[in-house]
Amino acid sequence: MTIRTRIAPSPTGDPHVGTAYIALFNYAFAKSQGGQFVLRIEDTDQVRSTAESEQLILDALRWLGLQWDEGPGCEGDCGPYRQSERSQIYQAHCERLLEDGHAFRCFCTPETLSTMRDAQVAAGQTPKYDGRCAELPAADVATRLAAGESHVIRMHVPNEGQCTFVDRLRGEITIPWAQVDMQVLMKTDGLPTYHLANVIDDHLMRITHVIRGEEWIPSAPKHQLLYQYFGWEMPELCHLPLLRNPDQSKLSKRKNPTSILYYRDQGYLPEAVLNYLGRMGWSMPDESERFSLDTMLSHFEIDRVSLGGPVFDIEKLTWLNGQWLTHALTDSEYLARLMEWGFTADFFKKVLPHLKSRIQVFSEASDWLMPLWQAKPHVTEAMFAETGLELETRLQVLQWTLWALESMPDFNRESVFHAVERVAAASELKLKAVMPMLFLALSGSTESISAFDLAVLLGPDRTRARIRHALEVQGGVSKKALKRLEKGYQAVLAVDKNRDSH
Repeated sequence: MTIRTRIAPSPTGDPHVGTAYIALFNYAFAKSQGGQFVLRIEDTDQVRSTAESEQLILDALRWLGLQWDEGPGCEGDCGPYRQSERSQIYQAHCERLLEDGHAFRCFCTPETLSTMRDAQVAAGQTPKYDGRCAELPAADVATRLAAGESHVIRMHVPNEGQCTFVDRLRGEITIPWAQVDMQVLMKTDGLPTYHLANVIDDHLMRITHVIRGEEWIPSAPKHQLLYQYFGWEMPELCHLPLLRNPDQSKLSKRKNPTSILYYRDQGYLPEAVLNYLGRMGWSMPDESERFSLDTMLSHFEIDRVSLGGPVFDIEKLTWLNGQWLTHALTDSEYLARLMEWGFTADFFKKVLPHLKSRIQVFSEASDWLMPLWQAKPHVTEAMFAETGLELETRLQVLQWTLWALESMPDFNRESVFHAVERVAAASELKLKAVMPMLFLALSGSTESISAFDLAVLLGPDRTRARIRHALEVQGGVSKKALKRLEKGYQAVLAVDKNRDSH
């Protein structure tokens, strides 16, 4: 049997370090066993999925050196490898579940479902679908379908008993069926949910081992049930521990830069990033800290993964990157990597339009380019105080701006401008009153390339990291203040939504 693993990211944002972590362990397990590594794009979320995000994922994996054997751009006999191109496959299999009595059509409206769940919560019950459409008479279903009534397709789930499955790292896991919802398999738009597409694709792509994050453990009973309904053998499961922040909270972009491309753009070596991710819950037999991907593959045993929450510590990663720079590169390699990082023709083509109108001699260029090469701007609370805004106002504007940038689907000059403009208006300030603070946060100076252009050149994750740094040097936002700001920000969003609807 050929070992086949896969990574199946959704192209709905920046490529996450958690995705790279899971990809690395799938790659390492497959390659250490002489197997194959498959990349599948789970893009059935038509609202949030973008071609740009997919390309960023491909770029990030290639930068890390995790080349897939099959997937987009590397077609095999199990394609297509984008779920949006596999609709007919899912529909045919869903019809099979309906015919065999393992699934049913549900005509409940969102309002009906909301009322049902509110009643369950009020009664102290676990909110879940109560099966009210599961036994609709065939004639009733036919009438509703003929009338064009909107519906989803759900899977049947036992009402009693429990599901037991085996996880390679955790042994037997048992979950009562009472805790498992009657999962939607096909949405009203005719596209599958993750659960249906995941099971069908893993089977048809001959995936032998599903190595994924532990957040998917509660979904395993649904997947096992679908495998049984189809009469297929389920792949071996292996749920890796989630990456954590140093405070043990789940790794998220609200606390740390989480995009792989942030680390690329900051000047980290891909070898060092992979090395560090490889130490997330696993270690070399001799406990050596610096090792290459090839060395990791030659010693990799997935059974040695620790279930303790691995901590993703940027300071530790930065130290390890320094070890690679100091000990792993010759002088010529060092120079080549440095030029490749920040001194390429493509880089200067991007900044040239902003530079030509601002300098008279080349020696002045460094003043304008330095913000793009800095790890962090050198700013202090006193510098922000000189903008004339009170501390509470500064923290509110920066925190609201950070949240606005985090929820932005398209990061471009116009969208950044409008986000800052809305935050200023909601704070009852003129845009020109908040701009000096934004210049400081992004460049370390009140004079630089346009703050909005600079944000685009830095990219979303580096921009957000600098705003977080600006908050930190001013003392940060307390938990109590954060709740108050969150409430105020939600009010801003409500106003925006109401305005957009008119």
